[in-house]
Amino acid sequence: MNRFNSNFTVEETNLLSIYMTGSKEGLVVAMNAALPFMEGEMRDFAARTLAKVGRMTEAEFAGLALYPADEV
Repeated sequence: MNRFNSNFTVEETNLLSIYMTGSKEGLVVAMNAALPFMEGEMRDFAARTLAKVGRMTEAEFAGLALYPADEV
């Protein structure tokens, strides 16, 4: 397993895969656009996951093994 993926839970990785656009910036934009439509615990969970992504460098993000959900 990629060492950067170990920073994320399976649930977080699944969430990131849903919003994966091919770039860190695109993923962050897509997830932030979706946050207002999420409720309660899901919004909190997504916000925490976004915070983890925000702390990553571009190189670390590029090392993630994430695939768009429709390609899995």
